[in-house]
Amino acid sequence: MGVNPGSAPPAPDGDGPRPDSAPPAGPLPAAVLAFDAGNSKTDAALVAADGRVLGTGRAGGFRPPATGIDAAVDVLARAAAGAAEAAMLPFGAGPVAEQVSACLANADLPVEERRLRDAVAARGWGRATEVTNDTFAVLRAGADEPRGVAVVCGAGINCAGMTPDGRTARFAALGPLSGDLGGGRWLADEALWFAARAEDGRGEPTALAPALPAHFGLTTMAELIEAVHLGRIGTGRLHDLVPVLFAVAAAGDPVARSVVHRQAEEIVTLARVALERLGLLGEETPVVLGGGVLAARHPLLHGAITRLLAERAPKAVPRVVTAPPVLGAALLGLDRTGAPAGARARLREHYGHRTAPGDPFPTPRRCPVTGRNTARTTANRRAPGRIGTAGRVRRTRPGSMTARRGR
Repeated sequence: MGVNPGSAPPAPDGDGPRPDSAPPAGPLPAAVLAFDAGNSKTDAALVAADGRVLGTGRAGGFRPPATGIDAAVDVLARAAAGAAEAAMLPFGAGPVAEQVSACLANADLPVEERRLRDAVAARGWGRATEVTNDTFAVLRAGADEPRGVAVVCGAGINCAGMTPDGRTARFAALGPLSGDLGGGRWLADEALWFAARAEDGRGEPTALAPALPAHFGLTTMAELIEAVHLGRIGTGRLHDLVPVLFAVAAAGDPVARSVVHRQAEEIVTLARVALERLGLLGEETPVVLGGGVLAARHPLLHGAITRLLAERAPKAVPRVVTAPPVLGAALLGLDRTGAPAGARARLREHYGHRTAPGDPFPTPRRCPVTGRNTARTTANRRAPGRIGTAGRVRRTRPGSMTARRGR
């Protein structure tokens, strides 16, 4: 997908369904109802016009391809109800916010965004409703203004960029179908592929061959292959092999290092293409790195990213974002409402977001395996916003699986 001119993320077109009753004419309790909805969890926050977080809520994963749109939006409703409960506000009888800002997984194509926006708007939670892909939440959480590029590398990989004048750059991020390469599942698949071929003699030797089965208490790749094939080891557990891949690469194994370098190449390629589409290659621009793989800050991967960005996009300023993406969704909502800079600063303070000048990869605050934030910040406390109850790059094999991005 190329540049989308003249429509800031998310882009309204005002023709979606609206609730039957007209919203009240007076001021609403919150300026923004923000959602960050991933495949595994959904976060909601009610934010006042001055940037105070009134309440937050959490619900399960947002998976419209599996559940259907209505059931997926019900998950948003549960998270929003939790936020309203925490804020001691009524929910379900009318709008609670001026702006609904929903950054959603699986909103990969413009047609999907439109359908989801219409479904969310029909619930009547706000006077205006915007829906966009959740990569934009990561970008806005890590950028000082709605300007920059983000690459998210979690279970899969995605990239998005935006400028203050409303232009966006994005990719379909549908896996191999749309030309994607990377993410935790891809890294695990590549490690398994090289290890299997090393053990049976079709490939060059690699320390991955003993290391991968050893992670599961097995001795050979043949045993691991059988265990996965017969379901004794679920495919969902294969993502656990990513830290093993990075450990073997850090120890100097050339095959493992080639996989890590290939991932770095793809991350930088995505960032450079997005910067070029937006005309930002010649300007100092943040490149926000998010998702569990990047948040873990593996030195080999980040060293390669830094070096390649310096070569191919010298003005890019890489930074890892550790703040929860719901912060970015809320900031996008405040941008839409014209909130002052002080409100945005107050919101960032609530979530404990820090970006150290000159240090694009500050001290980790997330577990390298789960990606969960391990720091206790004001976002974890009950007040004032309480949580509601409700080397040279080796050519790798073509066609390896890459999951749609999720957290």
